[in-house]
Amino acid sequence: MEYSLDDADRGILTALQRNSKATNAEIAQQVGLSAAAVHARVKRLQDDGVIDHYTAIVNRERIGFDMLCFVQVSLRAHDRETTRCFSEAIKEMPQVLECYQLIGDIDYLLKVVFRSKDDLRRFLMEGLTSIEGVTHIKTSLALTEVKSTTILPLDGGE
Repeated sequence: MEYSLDDADRGILTALQRNSKATNAEIAQQVGLSAAAVHARVKRLQDDGVIDHYTAIVNRERIGFDMLCFVQVSLRAHDRETTRCFSEAIKEMPQVLECYQLIGDIDYLLKVVFRSKDDLRRFLMEGLTSIEGVTHIKTSLALTEVKSTTILPLDGGE
C-alpha cells in the first residue's frame, strides 16, 4: 500500500535525502514550516517506516574499492530450498552491496565491490561457484560511473 505524502512531507524527505544531517531549523526554512512541525513530521515518517534509516555514504574509491562489478547469476533450479540457500550465502558476503532476484534470462543480479582483480577472482572461484545450485555466472566491470544516487524523485522526477 502506497504511503500518502503531502508537499511538506516530500520537501522534508528531499531535504533529508540530500543531507541527512540537516537540522530541523534548516529544513523548516526550505519547506516553510516551523522547526517543531518539521520535527513532528520527521518523527511520524520514521515511526511509519517511510524513513528507513540514516547512513553515511562512503566514497568507495577513496578507500581502495576501485572495482565495481555487476554479476549475473543463474541457478539450476528455482525451488524454495535452492533460492533460500543462495540468498543466505549472498547475505554473508560483505562485497555484495546489492542483490536482486529477477524474472527473465538471469536469476540474480549482484552489485559487488573489490579492491583488486585477485579479490574478484577469489569471490567468483571460492565464493559464488561454491554455492549449491549456481550454474552460470557472467561478470561485467564498470568502466565509468555515469550516475549513482540514493535520492528518490519525490516530485515525480519528470
